[in-house]
Amino acid sequence: MDDKKRQLLNLLKEKSYRYSPDKLFKLASGRESPYYVDARPVTHNARGLYLIGEIFFGLVKDLEVRAIGGLTLGADPIAHAAALTSFLKGRPINAFSIRKEAKTHGTGGLVVGDVLPGDRVVIVEDVITTGGSTLKAIKVARDFGLEVVQVLILVDREEGGKEAVAAAAPQVAAVFRLSDLKNS
Repeated sequence: MDDKKRQLLNLLKEKSYRYSPDKLFKLASGRESPYYVDARPVTHNARGLYLIGEIFFGLVKDLEVRAIGGLTLGADPIAHAAALTSFLKGRPINAFSIRKEAKTHGTGGLVVGDVLPGDRVVIVEDVITTGGSTLKAIKVARDFGLEVVQVLILVDREEGGKEAVAAAAPQVAAVFRLSDLKNS
């Protein structure tokens, strides 16, 4: 594991990972678990954003993609960090967001950002459990006309979500697994 990835893992362990065998956490999927990962304290942290930008850009820099994004709110800081890093490194990749529901004003669209139908994109997710949110993001992106070439996940909870998404996307990868947070 390289130094930036190790730093990000340590930050996730410090700020995002919780274990409570006596009081279970209710997850967005509806499941309950003694393990909880809230990536937002890291994805909204200056050092975390830097590390995420470096790592995610490193994973997409050789792909022929125009943009990176996913379902708001979890994907937004990841996509923005990677987009900024891509610009600073001379290989600009735009960012986009997928709204959870259409607005009733303005253009009302679900996909916002600097993307157009036909663009090749990477979908990102902060934490995946069942894959439901990521599958929704893939569907909305495709309905908009985007070509999803890869899905990148910050933390895979190892509960079948990554595998569910793999059935709908050509490439799926996770930077970390829950076991990385538990065991290192």
